[in-house]
Amino acid sequence: MESNLALLQKQDDFAMSLRALKSAAGYFFPDISLNARYTVARGGRVIEFPVGDMLNPVYNTLNLLTQSEQFPNVENQEFPFYRPQEQETKLSLVQPVFNAQIIYNYQVEKGKMISEKIGVDIYKRELVNEIKKAYYNYQKAVQLKKLMDETLVLLTENVRVSKSLFNNGMVTSDVIFRSEAELQKIKASLAEAEKMVSVSKAYLNFLINRPLETEIESALNEISSGELPVLSSDEQIHSALNTREELLQINNYQSVGDKYIKLARSSNYPNVYFAVNYGIQGEKYSFTSDDDFMLASLVLQWNLFQGLKNNANVQQAKIASHQLELKRQEVERQIEMQIIDASYDLMAASESLAASEKQSEAAEKAYKVVEHRYSNGQAALIEFIDARTAMTTSKQSLIIIYFDYKIKQAGYERVTATSAIYY
Repeated sequence: MESNLALLQKQDDFAMSLRALKSAAGYFFPDISLNARYTVARGGRVIEFPVGDMLNPVYNTLNLLTQSEQFPNVENQEFPFYRPQEQETKLSLVQPVFNAQIIYNYQVEKGKMISEKIGVDIYKRELVNEIKKAYYNYQKAVQLKKLMDETLVLLTENVRVSKSLFNNGMVTSDVIFRSEAELQKIKASLAEAEKMVSVSKAYLNFLINRPLETEIESALNEISSGELPVLSSDEQIHSALNTREELLQINNYQSVGDKYIKLARSSNYPNVYFAVNYGIQGEKYSFTSDDDFMLASLVLQWNLFQGLKNNANVQQAKIASHQLELKRQEVERQIEMQIIDASYDLMAASESLAASEKQSEAAEKAYKVVEHRYSNGQAALIEFIDARTAMTTSKQSLIIIYFDYKIKQAGYERVTATSAIYY
């Protein structure tokens, strides 16, 4: 669980959603920036100020009245529109006071983060099931190989006994040939079992991100049917509908969909900002009380018409929410079917396991009787081979049915969400 590569990727997706949530939360805080501008200008418009035309007639009248030249004439003035050089350096702070889009966008990102977390749990539950299946398939292969090894010993001994009987004139040579043929057949089965062990071991190691040839510790108890499970589909269905991560995720997506509707509607609401600028300006850099300035503003922004775009976004969000509701109902029905199917599968596997266990015990007892008789020359080879084949087949069937039962049990735990996913 700690090293599966696909799960690590899912957890990285969750980590990214956490960062996206923190990014959305950042819009609640003020935006502070430093802005500096230094401008050099040449040419451009000229502003004419007719101060002479306005004051000279007055000055001339005053000079006549006073019989003096106390009020000399002045020239009209011209000023360039752009200063030859100018600088402005300021700190700007903009703080959202009310912005519905920021509020609902944060709630949407929070919902996405929760969905990513649930997605990790969904994969964890599936991974637990896959690891259990891989482990049981590995144990199945190991036990089948062990059975082939035991059978190989029996058939090797059978060849020895057949040769001894032939040497004593108790059987003909065809008995030896038949025994050796059975021995070669079991050797082929043993090679196939060894391949199954290697492949299943490699897959299990792959799931837990270990070198593929790493030995696997076996924790197998005696193969036994034990106590048959008592299943109640109705109770498990009710429980699973409250605990299955797939439904929790859809419910969360529905909640996110409601926030999307509010986010789309929020474009119709006014936004209020508080802004403060403080800095210095002038033709040169200087830091006196005559050079600094401060501006504080309360800004209202309200988009009154956007071509019905907001209404279209709201309708899209509502349709998506309706689709999620349909999806939730579909998933509920799928879960019910999965649990019913898994329940019947597990009960059938339990009954097959109990019957196979009794059949294997009976076949082993029958083989021991025939084997004793054959060793004493009291049973035909065909009788011995039939008894040995029946015992091997029954044990092989027991191993397969037992581990298939364990795999179905893991699948039942998966669909009912009763298996632990945190280790």
